Amino acid sequence: MSDLLSKLEAIHIRFVEVSTMIVDPEIISNMDRYVKLNKEYKDLEILDKVYFQYKNLLGNLKSAKELLEIEDDQEMREMAKTEIDNLETQKPDLEEEIKMLLIPKDPEDDKNAILELRAGTGGDEACIFVEDCFRMYTMFFKEMGWQYEILNSSEGSVKGYKEISMEITGAGIYGMLKFESGVHRVQRVPETESQGRVHTSAITVAVLPEAEEVDFELDMNDVRKDTFRASGAGGQHINKTESAIRLTHIPTGVVVECQDGRSQHKNLEKAISVLRSRLYQAELDRVHNERAAQRKTLVSTGDRSAKIRTYNYPQGRITDHRINKTIYNLSAFMNGDLKDMIDSLKLAENAEKLKGQEVAA
Repeated sequence: MSDLLSKLEAIHIRFVEVSTMIVDPEIISNMDRYVKLNKEYKDLEILDKVYFQYKNLLGNLKSAKELLEIEDDQEMREMAKTEIDNLETQKPDLEEEIKMLLIPKDPEDDKNAILELRAGTGGDEACIFVEDCFRMYTMFFKEMGWQYEILNSSEGSVKGYKEISMEITGAGIYGMLKFESGVHRVQRVPETESQGRVHTSAITVAVLPEAEEVDFELDMNDVRKDTFRASGAGGQHINKTESAIRLTHIPTGVVVECQDGRSQHKNLEKAISVLRSRLYQAELDRVHNERAAQRKTLVSTGDRSAKIRTYNYPQGRITDHRINKTIYNLSAFMNGDLKDMIDSLKLAENAEKLKGQEVAA
């Protein structure tokens, strides 16, 4: 039995086991366990279909070769040879597909996400670039059919935002956006520059998988809640009432503010969600850093200070420094055309994981 087939055989056995478990009334009554098993069932179902496809291909190939050995009739021999050729052509492609499917999937990839943009070096120009990137991402969300809601924002002194955070909901969001975490550098002539000189500014982007209660249990006894009046744009109502919420996680010192909703209750709900996600992300970073000591990974290493991308306006190019990919279409990119870059990053990460698996094997 081939190594791939033996791996798929083990997955098939587990798939049958999970199929039985998810209809067990005792498991259905335990919602946490049922949700996890249901997700595992969906993930295994794809591999189970490929298992039968691959098993049939190997079986047909074996039968055709056996027929060729014992058959004297020339016409039958030609038919067997043709089938062998066809199956041998299909086999490498199917095996490559199986290898990619066997790469351990990040369990966070299917989650909704919280995206936080903050101005870094560059003063007013960095705030303007935060606004540019906010627009870029929201146009990408629209293209993907995702919904977003602003959780918190702080306007720059002249224009743009010092920081802005939002919650994005839809399908497979974190798996697409996780590559955006890090420092984004911009090189261009600022609006405030009278001499026409190119300046370099930077912003930081953080992408957090939205943690549900089953992922991370937040003890509210460890959280201090403060209310205050929202600042900046938002209308008279929002500025006249103490609808803004600040949560402080006492054991870690993590602080979360939410002020863009009109009701205190809604802001509290959103702030708890962000706090839970930040603490969950910190735990994920700790685990990823432990793994990184054994094998360096392309993304999700917890390093938020790494410069990942440069946006060069004079040359109209974007360069991602992790994979050395440059796209000479800055205008389209800033209008939300991010998919090519993200797909390249996903491909690079999968290739790296595949290589890691081969070394381990």
